Amino acid sequence: MTDLSKEGPPPGETEYQRVQRSDEFQGLRRAFRNFVFPMTALFLAWYFVYVLLANYAHDFMSIRLGDSNITVGLLFGLGQFVSTFAITMLYARWANKKFDARADALRREIEEGDL
Repeated sequence: MTDLSKEGPPPGETEYQRVQRSDEFQGLRRAFRNFVFPMTALFLAWYFVYVLLANYAHDFMSIRLGDSNITVGLLFGLGQFVSTFAITMLYARWANKKFDARADALRREIEEGDL
């Protein structure tokens, strides 16, 4: 761990800025971004594909499945809800296994004045 207090803070630096400069905090930010940004991009791409298909591929989206009133568009629309819940569950599992413990340790260090 990097003890930034020994290096001496730059003039006018706040406690938050000191923590923000720490290797631990930067590692947490990097881990968070490495998970969240790709997931967000994937979900947005899936969402925009759905919107574009709904707008420009009427024939495809209105294909009925079997003898029911269920269409490809309806399944894709319901898939938006399913993917939202799936991403939420993936994030919760990832955070519980890899992120929360590190964040809690950093919080304890800050509260105890060790960082």
